[in-house]
Parts: sequence; structure tokens; C-alpha cells
Amino acid sequence: MKFRGFRGGSDLITGLDIGTSSLKLVVADCRGRRPSVVHVYEEPSLGLRKGAVIDLSEASQAINRAIAEAKKVSKSAAKNIYASIGTPQAKMQISRGIVAVSRADAEIYKDDMDRAVRASRAVNLPQNRTIIHDVTREFMVDGVGDIADPLGLSGSRLEVQSLIIDAFSPHIKALTRAVELAGGDVRGLVFGPLVAARAALSKRQKDLGTVLIDLGFGTTGVVSYEEDRLLGVTKFPVGAGNISNDLAVGLKIPVDAAEEVKLRYGYALAREVGAKESVDLSKFVPQAKASVSRRFIAEIIESRLEEVFDLVNNELKLIQKFGQLPGGAVIVGGGAKLPGITDLVKQEMKLASQIGFTLSDEWEAEGGAFKEYLEDPAFTVAFGLVLWGMDFEGKTEEASSPRAGFKGFLNYFTP
Repeated sequence: MKFRGFRGGSDLITGLDIGTSSLKLVVADCRGRRPSVVHVYEEPSLGLRKGAVIDLSEASQAINRAIAEAKKVSKSAAKNIYASIGTPQAKMQISRGIVAVSRADAEIYKDDMDRAVRASRAVNLPQNRTIIHDVTREFMVDGVGDIADPLGLSGSRLEVQSLIIDAFSPHIKALTRAVELAGGDVRGLVFGPLVAARAALSKRQKDLGTVLIDLGFGTTGVVSYEEDRLLGVTKFPVGAGNISNDLAVGLKIPVDAAEEVKLRYGYALAREVGAKESVDLSKFVPQAKASVSRRFIAEIIESRLEEVFDLVNNELKLIQKFGQLPGGAVIVGGGAKLPGITDLVKQEMKLASQIGFTLSDEWEAEGGAFKEYLEDPAFTVAFGLVLWGMDFEGKTEEASSPRAGFKGFLNYFTP
């Protein structure tokens, strides 16, 4: 945790990453062209499972401690919170909106674009589902597509293809309520994988074609881009915590001890571990008598990760991009710190791979005293939430791009 003194309370944006195992908070001063980090904090989560609130009281207690840290900077920091929603129950669908160009000279204006986007949001959803995002993928003028910004063009018919993301309404209400009970005000609630991509992927990577994998404790998020267009986004209810559970079963030790074994001796690719290396389990569990092969530990880890990457590959196959993304795979989240994980991704996904982290050139003085957090893949969502908030409030150049026009849940839903 770090804190740098801040005077004044205007233009503060707080990113609150509400994860299954930990809460990560970033407060930034966003008065300049680039945000300046003034506070970073991490707190163990309570009352969450697989990204969803299951105990409102426990969740709000943990969030309260995080928000108290934001208030140390300024009370206004708790009034402008962008929080992540990480439930795997979120769903995605493609929708089209079609409108007639309204003016006699057939020139397309902003209000024509807005009407087309609104038309694309008219999708049938069950009563317990709520739209949390609509993403403009492309515009079409008189049947000609792949237009990023049709403003000023001429035509009689304007179409838009949007990607609609919806979530289970009770999950949205519970998460928002937990923050409110903790004394915070939610300005925006954002799907975690999209925020991770906002922080960690460059425009070139999105142009080339890249898949980002956010390997969290209880869930894994996947988001893919090509030609600066969002291809797909999803979450799976499996994460790095499942590796610890598997180790606990395989090694016959408590889960907490298995987590420590994973962090100290874990490796993602078993063949890279020496066959004669061993781990003394009594260091973690005093009553344990035996040592265990480190390669055996790696085999358990590799087996679970293979299942995760199979799920990712299946998503890429659905959009016909398996092994077809020149930008490769970028891995973020706490699970990205596992040694050997990039080699396993190359093996399983047939793509170049790298560990991702927050792009420092979007931050004032490249993060200054907080550079270590910018370079931590576990903090990409927290930093991305600040950038998302700046986009939403029109403080960045990206906010003006029609294709980057992500709408937050507050456009549709009042808790």
C-alpha cells in the first residue's frame, strides 16, 4: 500500500477491482491529460464467490475498509467509484440497429448515429437480466460496412452492429448495494475483462488481433480484438484458486498450505521441472512427514491450466480465430505470475504469449512511485477502471471514438 499526499478533491477517479480473493483500489487525480496515481491499496475480499456477492454484510465490511483508504485522499474519492463486475453469468450477443437517415440532403449526423445505436439495444432479455454494456463494432451506410465513424457521410440507411453484454440483475444489485453500504457511490460498473484490456492492450495489439486472458482467483476472463474491433468477451467460473484446490487434494494438505506451495514451488509446465527436485511438505504442514516431487506439483498445475486454456480455445474457435491472432495471447491477473505460464500458453493455444500489465505511457510520469503496481499483472483491472472512468467522463481522446463507445450500466439500470 502506498499513499502520496493530495490537496483538493476535484477530478478524482477511484477504480475498485472487486475480486474473489482480494479488493484492489486505485485513486487517481485526472485533471491532466494523463491520470496521476495518488493512492493504491489492497484488501482481502470477503463474501464473494466466483466474482459474485454471496454475503452482502461480509462483502460490504471488506469494501468499507478499502473505501476508507480512498477517503484518506479525499472524501470525494469515495463519490466517484468505477467498480468491476466479474460474474461468469454475464452473456454476450450481437445485435443490429437500422434507421433511415433523417435529413433531406442524406448527410449523416450524430443524432442519426445515436438512433441507430439505441435501436441495436432493443433486445429481448429475461426480466432478471440487465444490459451492462453495448459496444459499437461497426457502422454500415447503405449496406457498405466496416465504417468506424459515419459522421458526415451521405446515405439513406444507417446500420450499426453492436455487441450487447448483459448480466444477472441480482448480482448487479448486490454488488452495487455492497459498495453503497460501505459508504461509496458507484459511478459505473464495468465488466472485468473489458477493463483489463483497456489497461493492458495497445491499439496496435487490438489492430493486429490479440486475446487477453485475465486469470483471477475464482474466474478467468477472456476478451479478443482484431482490427481494433471487439470480437468477443466472456468469463469462466474457474481460476487460479482451483489449482490450489487440486493441489490440496493431490497432496492431501489444507488448501491454505496448498496455496503457499503453489506460490513458492509451482510451475506451469511440468517437463521444465527437474525430475529429482523435491518439496518438503513439513515446511507447510508440521504434521506432514513426506516429501513430494516438484514435478508432480507441476503436473497437477499444468493439468488444471490445460482445462482453462481449452475453454479459451473453444471461445476462439466459435469466432474462427483459434491460432489465428497475430498479436498472440496476453495473460494478466494474479494467476499470470505463475512461472512457465507463457510457455504453456504457446503450447496449448498455438499463439505467441506474454505477461501483460498496465501500459505505463498512459499515466503521468509513468506511474512515479507506483510503478511497481503498474508492472503487476494483478492490478490491470484496478488501473483500467480509472482509465475507463476517464473515457466515460470524456477526459481522454479514446472517449471520442465511436468504436470505443462502451456504455456503462448506469445508462440502463437504477439500483
